[in-house]
Amino acid sequence: MNGLQVALYARVSSEQQAEAKTIESQLADIRAKIRADGFVLNENLEFVDNGYSGSTLIRPALERLRDRAAAGEINRLYVHCPDRFSRNYAYQVILLEELAQAGVEVIYLN
Repeated sequence: MNGLQVALYARVSSEQQAEAKTIESQLADIRAKIRADGFVLNENLEFVDNGYSGSTLIRPALERLRDRAAAGEINRLYVHCPDRFSRNYAYQVILLEELAQAGVEVIYLN
């Protein structure tokens, strides 16, 4: 099971940073969960959109994540909570279906 390629995705928009929900705290929580689950995270599989709105799916790190998942390079993806993908439920569903088709299991912390 430890042969799995695990990745993480984190996002905060500028308004959330003002509320002190920093990207660093998300990353620390996700990295701790990955370690607790017995995995090693490759830094190349950390996808972070800092200061990007969840109202669009066009975000640099998300695009790279989707490409790597489609290429079969990721087996499990850790995300803090569903709204980190998008505040739009329909976008969340699109991403989850796309990741599932690529064989990626999504793990939410919350």
